Amino acid sequence: MSEIENLKTEIEKIKARNRRVEKDKDWETSLTRRIAIAAITYVLITIFLIIVGVEKPFLASIIPAIAFLISTATLNILKNWWLKNQ
Repeated sequence: MSEIENLKTEIEKIKARNRRVEKDKDWETSLTRRIAIAAITYVLITIFLIIVGVEKPFLASIIPAIAFLISTATLNILKNWWLKNQ
C-alpha cells in the first residue's frame, strides 16, 4: 500500500472510533439510561428494605431513586456552568 492509502485507512479507523465514542457519550447522557438506573435502584433498595423489615419499603425506596434523577439533572447544569466559566 502506498503512504496515501495508509493514511486514508488510518483516517477511516479514526472516524469509526469517533462514531463509537459519540454513541457511548450519547448513551451516558441519555434519559433512558438515567431512568433504567433509577428503576434498578428502586428495585434493589426495595428488596433490601423488605429484608431488613422497614415499614413501607415501597414508599421509602422512592427517595434514593428520585435523588439519583435529581442529581443527574443538577450535575448537567453544574457541568455546563463549569465549562462556561473555565
